[in-house]
Amino acid sequence: MTSTTGEACFQVAPGGRVAGELTIPGDKSISHRALMLGALAQGDTEISGFLAGEDCLSTLRALSALGVGIERPEPSSVRVHGVGMDGLRGSSEPLDMGNAGTAMRLFMGLLAPQRFDSQLIGDASLMRRPMERVAAPLRQMGARIETLEGRPPVRIRGGASLAGIEFPMPVASAQVKSAVLLAGLRASGRTRVIEPAPSRDHTERMLA
Repeated sequence: MTSTTGEACFQVAPGGRVAGELTIPGDKSISHRALMLGALAQGDTEISGFLAGEDCLSTLRALSALGVGIERPEPSSVRVHGVGMDGLRGSSEPLDMGNAGTAMRLFMGLLAPQRFDSQLIGDASLMRRPMERVAAPLRQMGARIETLEGRPPVRIRGGASLAGIEFPMPVASAQVKSAVLLAGLRASGRTRVIEPAPSRDHTERMLA
């Protein structure tokens, strides 16, 4: 309808009742971290709301290859049988991250202090992505990490003795921060990360 001033006017009447249930998919960043920290914990960790996408399944498969027992009673539920900080076992094959850049960067921190060698690979897209922003602070801690001109494959030499650092991040990044914190769990001394701006704090909340 049109008003006397020539402006369009609309009348809205209430419709029928809308009801139903929605299933909200899980969060990818949280799912990655929950799997990894559950693997490092002692005892079982129950994860509900797990995002069963290919990226998170790459993390799940990699942890299984490292000797972590994992069950999936339902697609969105995972039970992780934690092996403790010293319980991971080396894999004879490279750990394939698929297209999961988050997984590769977090695994760099997780594997940097381990006793065994590891190699991280991915699909064609992931093999072109930069990894030095994560590798550089880990090397400051004492990690022995090799990349191919800053990109995957990432080779991590086992047996390095890591020391905690104070790391002022040049750019805010939850992935870099989380990798340093994961490595810091097995480093001597205190590890402190200083952010120029807030980033996702899933890792800190799970460690608290």
